[in-house]
Order: sequence, then C-alpha cells, then structure tokens
Amino acid sequence: MNPTPGAVLQPFRDRLEVLDQQLAELVAARLAICCEVAEVKRANGIPMMQPDRVHKVRESYAARGRRLGLDQDFMRALATLLIDEACRLEDEIIDDPAGRTATGPASADPAHAEVHE
Repeated sequence: MNPTPGAVLQPFRDRLEVLDQQLAELVAARLAICCEVAEVKRANGIPMMQPDRVHKVRESYAARGRRLGLDQDFMRALATLLIDEACRLEDEIIDDPAGRTATGPASADPAHAEVHE
C-alpha cells in the first residue's frame, strides 16, 4: 500500500512549521527594536520617516537575496512589508500624546506587529 500524499509530505511540513515559528519570533524581535527606535525618535524630535534608511534597508534585503540565491524583487517586497508595519507602529508611538512606550499596550507589543528601521 502506498502512503498518502499527506503522509509523504508531513516531515517537510513539520520542518516548515519550525522555520515559520522562528521567522515569526524574529519579526517580533525586529519590531520590538523598531518600537525602541520610535521612542528615541519621539524623545529627540526625529521625524518617523527616514527615506534614505528605507531605501538602504530595501537594497540590503535585495543584496542578501542575491547572495542566497533568492529573487531580489521578492526580498525587496519582504522588506517593504516589514518597513510598512514598522512605520505604522512608529507612528502610533511617536504620535501618542500619553507617551506610551514599546512595553505599553498590545498594539505596541511586537508579538502583535511587524518591522522597519
């Protein structure tokens, strides 16, 4: 009797699940740092948007992709997703009149977020 497709694929799915968990944890860690950056920006009157940095991060992702044999456009798109979420979080923190910190409400909790800076 032949194994089912699900049984054949399950070991790969298990490995992917471990990597997906690690990716989520890394994204959360990156976003936590972005929240810290937002606090520094707020405290020092630094504008949230730093266009040169955004460009540098996107191109850095593309270069990493090239070195790893990944599509550069995909890596730029991934960077854009992370940057967009980080900007959203930074806006919330910088614009909060109560002076919320990265350890404040769940909306600033990196487990509920994504990345930028």
